[in-house]
Amino acid sequence: MSPIDQHLLALEPQARERVWGGQRLRPSNPPIGEMWVAYGPSRVMGGRYAGRTLDDLAVEFGPDLMGTAIAGRNGARFPLLVKLLDCADWLSVQVHPNDEQARRMVGPDEPGKTEAWYFLAAEPDSQIILGVKPGVDQAQLGRAIRGGSIGDVAAKLDVLAGEAVLVPAGTLHALGPGLLLYEIQQASDTTYRVYDWDRPTSTGRKLHIEESVEVTRAVVAAPAVRPAVPAGTGTSDAIECPYFDVDLVWVAADGGPLATDTAGRRFHILTVLAGEIELARGGERLGLGRFETALVAGSAGAYEIWATAGPATMLRAAVPD
Repeated sequence: MSPIDQHLLALEPQARERVWGGQRLRPSNPPIGEMWVAYGPSRVMGGRYAGRTLDDLAVEFGPDLMGTAIAGRNGARFPLLVKLLDCADWLSVQVHPNDEQARRMVGPDEPGKTEAWYFLAAEPDSQIILGVKPGVDQAQLGRAIRGGSIGDVAAKLDVLAGEAVLVPAGTLHALGPGLLLYEIQQASDTTYRVYDWDRPTSTGRKLHIEESVEVTRAVVAAPAVRPAVPAGTGTSDAIECPYFDVDLVWVAADGGPLATDTAGRRFHILTVLAGEIELARGGERLGLGRFETALVAGSAGAYEIWATAGPATMLRAAVPD
């Protein structure tokens, strides 16, 4: 296996039209609800591997791309999917299976889906659905799913910009209008739709009642948390779970770079939330602006993040090693 010789990989975003989408990610009619910024089929923009997908590069370079702690852990599947979402209306109330359920209900190689949200903007009184109300048991939950009365048992939470929420597999959830957010999840497209706000049913938006009854857990979800904003250049933990961790990264305009390191063990995914940055590794340089994303190959080792137009904020995602 030949070594990878480009370690800083800008990724091409892929827009997805959604009935509930807004105009903040890209003005469009039909509206854009999701921008898929990092996943297996993401294509590299620029450099030696321009046009190649992360899946292609993972097969060719293995631990050089993925990192020695990650390569081979998920077979040939790139393990994460990172999106930006713009919600102008309620998304469907939905649930995802865990790993065991996905293997049994979808296919032997299919993972479950735990996901998490970091809210970039939230209009006043923005809400999400997360879990069930206190005192709701599994039998009540099943009756509500089958009877179309999920609103009677679902818990609604107010959320603010700068807060993060973990959504474990099996947790009832939905995003409300007025939210702009970063979403990270296991690389699974399995969604069981419980309720869709009486929107017209179509092939792409059908309900999955019995599957939802089987996988949804009657749990009161953990509240949103607000990661600390670093004082000057630095990082703080935003989201942690067995499938991914996410750091909030802040680089001051006049304080020099943030020095960081993959240690050869795991790739990093960087998504800029505000400002502009330059990544530097040896002779490699890569500039990124707001909402742009890059993958730093696992074998990159030490690299630096510079703010190039005022202070910069970003999220850095990785698979725990």
